[in-house]
Amino acid sequence: MIRVEPIILEGHTVLAIEVLLPKTTLIIITTNKGYIMCGALDVNLLNERLSERNIVAARATGVKTVADLLDAPLESVTHTSKDLGIEVGMIGREAILKMM
Repeated sequence: MIRVEPIILEGHTVLAIEVLLPKTTLIIITTNKGYIMCGALDVNLLNERLSERNIVAARATGVKTVADLLDAPLESVTHTSKDLGIEVGMIGREAILKMM
């Protein structure tokens, strides 16, 4: 099952997506510029093999809900995310607002 829900952060609408899979759930919050995601995101792949795409993305681990992802510190970020001021340790909510 896939659940898509708009959420409002400081007046901006973003999309929260949950993909229920056997034994795991993928959790993503996306804007027009980029996204944050649960631990399933491979930031190294984005930085190394897909670097020419300049993907704005970040990963938080140990999250189980959209609320967790918004409040969790980021464990890794793409090089392009750093150009927007998004850093490891920043909480998801702050990163999403920088992607607006």
